[in-house]
Amino acid sequence: MHAIESLATPAVARLPRAVVVGHRGACAYRPEHTTASYELAIDMGADLIEPDLVVSRDGVLIARHENELSRSTDVAERPEFADRRTTRRVGRKRKTGWFAEDFTLAELRSLRAVERMPELRPLNTAYDGQFGVLTLEEVVELARRRSTPERRVRVLAELKKPSWSAQRGQPMTELVAAELRRLDAATSDGTVVLQSFDAGALRRLRADLGDGGPRMLQLVDVTPTDDVLLTNAGLRAVSTYAQGIAPSRDRILLRDDDGALTGVSDLVTRAHHAGLFVVPWTLAAENAFLPRHLRIGTDPAATGDARGEARLLLTLRVDGVITDNPDVVTAARAELEQPAATSRAA
Repeated sequence: MHAIESLATPAVARLPRAVVVGHRGACAYRPEHTTASYELAIDMGADLIEPDLVVSRDGVLIARHENELSRSTDVAERPEFADRRTTRRVGRKRKTGWFAEDFTLAELRSLRAVERMPELRPLNTAYDGQFGVLTLEEVVELARRRSTPERRVRVLAELKKPSWSAQRGQPMTELVAAELRRLDAATSDGTVVLQSFDAGALRRLRADLGDGGPRMLQLVDVTPTDDVLLTNAGLRAVSTYAQGIAPSRDRILLRDDDGALTGVSDLVTRAHHAGLFVVPWTLAAENAFLPRHLRIGTDPAATGDARGEARLLLTLRVDGVITDNPDVVTAARAELEQPAATSRAA
């Protein structure tokens, strides 16, 4: 059974092959959430591509890392939108900038994507201005276009702050459910898998779309408020509406305050015992993101031994890895599979 198809099978507690998820595409190499980033992720072997979803003023689901647009688009350089700059509280934080919910789809389409972390990924700035803003529909169409009978590409869509959006009169979960039905992607074997940090939103979607609806992953951060999700009782509760968890990899690979690896947790084993897949986030190759012993040199933007971290996660039997560098995880997976293939051949 193909790994992607297995993700649609609730009775399976482990995937036969770990999946590679292109986080916002291959955003280590191209500006995130662009056609170029998603296409490159697929070319590098990603099984799923991962858009974040926010909502436009006219209720369209847009692929952006967050609803504030100035870090990932050229909106700040557009004089026609200068009067849209504002300050508002999003969740626990006050932010100043330009917000997706203040723009129609037509206005958003006029914006151009830029690299969100130019200090770490300066080479990506060569692509600034070349690509536009995509809708969920367009990302799904891209995945379907790139799928073949031998290799199906799926979309792991993250709902960004859906409860906050609902409080502002934009019911994201209802919009997602309606859009998945329209795209013929509202079933467990459909193109789209859903994830969110917002457990209530995932529960509402499960109630709306039913047990035969899309597979879901409960995102889990390192904040103390998420600790309850990872108790044995919490994992059993997650299994009533989701098929897996997507924890920060720091929940599995434990570090001290200096970034040194201090051990590994038992989370993967306990989640599997609860019948849940485990797909941690986010592996990235720059030193800034790696455990201290895998960094090469002292430049935060320099590339370290990310393949070493990928091998460690895969050896711990995670069911997938969400990564900015799909090529790195694909190579690590192939490296670990090679001994098994050699043993079978012998």
